[in-house]
Amino acid sequence: MKKDVIVACDFPSRSEVMEFLQLFGKRKPFVKIGMELFYSEGPEIVREIKKRGYKIFLDLKLHDIPNTVERAMRSLSMLDIDMVNLHTAGTIKMMQAALRGLVRPDGTRPILIGVTQLTSTDEKELKEQLLVNGAMDDVVIAYAKLGVAAGIDGVVCSPLEAGKVKEECGETFLTVTPGIRFKDSKKDDQARITTPYEASRMGCDYIVVGRPVTQATDPVGAYERCIWEFVYGKESE
Repeated sequence: MKKDVIVACDFPSRSEVMEFLQLFGKRKPFVKIGMELFYSEGPEIVREIKKRGYKIFLDLKLHDIPNTVERAMRSLSMLDIDMVNLHTAGTIKMMQAALRGLVRPDGTRPILIGVTQLTSTDEKELKEQLLVNGAMDDVVIAYAKLGVAAGIDGVVCSPLEAGKVKEECGETFLTVTPGIRFKDSKKDDQARITTPYEASRMGCDYIVVGRPVTQATDPVGAYERCIWEFVYGKESE
């Protein structure tokens, strides 16, 4: 599968996200719609952006009892999204229910990926707050293997774990990786990060980039820098 850069459109309103997307002209980057925008504007913002020709990763991280998740995924799938996610911690049964809900009447469905551990979580928090005593790499792999058993398409993990996920789960099992920062970017609230170039070399299939693009002085230039580093594997200064 071809590598791609997903731009996290973490804006609070329709007007702000539309103003941002207009900067790209006829270019249509793959975009992520997360909780902030979805909860503010509702499903209609997904329909509008999709109608304008963008591929959409709907990032709502579902985690509930299987029946609830299946019904929720059925509703989300009808928005014609391209990718959606849930928490692998919800168990194999929940992930299988999500897959059933996602299948449309014509037999198609969005890509389904599972969140292993948030990239804002470090190993100290994993042990002391979540009471998970394994090493971060081992925990991520264990959760990824639950995803394989459930039949989902891949996982969200940090670039640091992407290579090991591929080794343990197979090359076709997708790795979608946030926690991307340029060498000269602020770390913000991310704990496990790499540059787009490093993520490319680590075997990531998709990177999700938010603030380094959306808050850049030149967002289009920052996006093109991501493409240059990640898709073409060319390290920038």
